[in-house]
Amino acid sequence: MTKSTLPANRVTLEQARSARGKPVSQVLLDRGQVAPPAMLEALTKSRRSGQPPARVIEAEAIASPEDVLAAQASHYGAMALRRHATPPDPELGQLLPLDLCLAHSVLPWARLGDSLVIATARPEEFDTIRALLPEHLGRVMMAVTLEADIHDEIATRHATRFAQEAENWVPDHESCRDLNQSTPMTRAMGFSLAALIVSLLVVAPLAVFATGLVLAVGSLVLAQALKVAAFFASTKPKRVAVPILPDRLPRVSLLVPLFREAQIASELIERLSRLTYPRACLDVVLILEAEDRETRKMLSATQLPPWMRTVTVPPGELTTKPRALNYAFRFTRGEIIGIYDAEDAPAPDQIERVVDHFRHAPAQVGCVQGILDFYNPRANWLSRCFSIEYASWFRILLPGLSRMGFAVPLGGTTVFFRREALEHVRGWDAHNVTEDADLGIRLARHGYRTELFNSVTREEANNRFWPWIKQRSRWLKGYGLTWWVHSRRPVALLRDVGLKRFLGVQLLFLTTLMQFTLAPLLWSFWLIVAGLPHPLDPYLSREITVALTALFLSAEATSILVGIAAVARSPHSNLFVWVPTLFAYFPLGTLAIYKALWETVTRPFYWEKTEHGHSAPDTPDADQQLDEKH
Repeated sequence: MTKSTLPANRVTLEQARSARGKPVSQVLLDRGQVAPPAMLEALTKSRRSGQPPARVIEAEAIASPEDVLAAQASHYGAMALRRHATPPDPELGQLLPLDLCLAHSVLPWARLGDSLVIATARPEEFDTIRALLPEHLGRVMMAVTLEADIHDEIATRHATRFAQEAENWVPDHESCRDLNQSTPMTRAMGFSLAALIVSLLVVAPLAVFATGLVLAVGSLVLAQALKVAAFFASTKPKRVAVPILPDRLPRVSLLVPLFREAQIASELIERLSRLTYPRACLDVVLILEAEDRETRKMLSATQLPPWMRTVTVPPGELTTKPRALNYAFRFTRGEIIGIYDAEDAPAPDQIERVVDHFRHAPAQVGCVQGILDFYNPRANWLSRCFSIEYASWFRILLPGLSRMGFAVPLGGTTVFFRREALEHVRGWDAHNVTEDADLGIRLARHGYRTELFNSVTREEANNRFWPWIKQRSRWLKGYGLTWWVHSRRPVALLRDVGLKRFLGVQLLFLTTLMQFTLAPLLWSFWLIVAGLPHPLDPYLSREITVALTALFLSAEATSILVGIAAVARSPHSNLFVWVPTLFAYFPLGTLAIYKALWETVTRPFYWEKTEHGHSAPDTPDADQQLDEKH
């Protein structure tokens, strides 16, 4: 960079000289860019959050990023560089490791004489950064720039590489991606197995029926036992009235994948703006896919708050949520990483509660899972049953599994990680269509625990028949892939998690898959209840028939009792009357699993997109207030 290419600055030389060494806050006041009352508020928030005043001023939109940048340049006596005006020299890109550049927001920018100009978005940390620089760089000169310029330059240079790494970050032995290489063989084996079952049904129908019935009854007993154990083990997560936050607040990065969400993206921004965590400590990343032009166009025309930004994932071999999360994770800086979905409406104080929970939790707690609920539970019968099911899962079963020390299959949203835990397990399996459940098991395999915390995020219940089937088939397909990945080397799984967690994985995943797959065999016994003949009548004594009937009725009773207990822990008291109708709701899962089995053979990595924005909220504010009391 020669003198003639130095960036122009609207601040005069006299102003720059007089401002050198003055605090950034004073520089902005002197230039009339911030009013004194606003600056006093920013300095107060800076002391409370432990963040530099410049970061608070920018995050709270008290001054523009350009004004803050110019004030920092004057304070440090450094050049202010912008990518569009003075592009960085790409030949210098190899001088520093990319991970260091992203972690510390620095970038080798230019040569100025015998000095290397390194631009930073965190000038207050440059002395610490300087100590990390290789000695061979020689003389170094600091310049200041915006973090967005550093990220944009790195993404432009390395997007293809980052995308490929995002697809393969999880090691081979912990990923399901090898199904991609064996898909023709898997398809052949699947068709062969189906042909064998059909042949056996023709040759020995009663033997096949009886074998399937034994498996169905066994899985039913085990599933109900696990449900009852979780019910008695579960306790309502303790809710801290006012979270006690540390003097220095951790940075929290929230990843929000968007794909064909143009209709609700603006609503998402409004909902996330209700979060009360200090803006200077909040980093919301809206993740876009390069092919999703509609959502990108909508957001490009939207004025995002300074603490919210977008990251665009380049095209690759597959387009999945976990791949997008892996890609965007490289551009985050939070000590805590959280995940939200596009339709989410989190409780305003949720981040404070996450920070408080991690602060008091042991180091091996690598993840905390919040409660998911719906803001449209009264849309129709399907949404009512879905709400009861979610209440049972997030308010009874998951807390129970956690209390019993089992591995917890995570939900895909309102889940938060310590950064070091997420880096240790290498993020999400880009090929798994239930990357959340898989990540929960991998965390357990690497020695981490997952705990539940009492804060609610509301989302939209999928309440249309075929979209519900498609969504549930993806979940069940992912459950199957997750079980296969972690059980194909059973000795390794047993060694990693211990006997109790090993049995828990088998119980949870296998009983879920077998219950839905073999449910029609159990339904056949309603013929007996109705007084109609059953295919196994000649082989079943009256005592066995009565015992099986009692078992089925007790299973229905267990589901009803758990559903009632779950609704009692939710704000949806109007759903009590609908709990008995679950007997007609769960058979829909059987339709979904047959679709899932077909896709496991034909399209194992196909991501069935769930469309949102089709149902209006049912007085979400009132429900949120009720939930605070629960």
